[in-house]
Amino acid sequence: MTRVLSPVGGTAVGLAGVPDLVFAKAMVGPGTAIDPVREPGDALAPVDGTIVKLHPHAYVVVDAEGHGVLVHLGVDTVQLKGAGFELLAAEGDRVVAGQPLVAWNPAAIEAGGRSPVTAVVALDAGEDALSSVVESGAVERGAELFVWS
Repeated sequence: MTRVLSPVGGTAVGLAGVPDLVFAKAMVGPGTAIDPVREPGDALAPVDGTIVKLHPHAYVVVDAEGHGVLVHLGVDTVQLKGAGFELLAAEGDRVVAGQPLVAWNPAAIEAGGRSPVTAVVALDAGEDALSSVVESGAVERGAELFVWS
């Protein structure tokens, strides 16, 4: 069982609240999304594990059970080519849940015409694999978003 933590603080909007059909229709996997507070901060590791992919705008951490959790900071942020993001870790690093991985400013992303809504996705998970999914209400950074079993 994997407890997945919120990488950012803000308001849960569920995957349907992501203005990108690939995430909204859960094509990448089930999960939820957070509309982040509009202030500079660090996006955290959602689980204990190893960083297998690390881009400025997105990262994947795989835990000991082989569960890969994707955190995608904003929509169409790949187009920024890293501008506005600072990596605080490296691919291959072992991390603990709650460890800062990327510094960013959601307000700057939004000012540039993009949504800062952050998707947190259980990669390759079945529809029924997640429980206790938070899809609405205020979410503290580091709070539990869902359980993957």
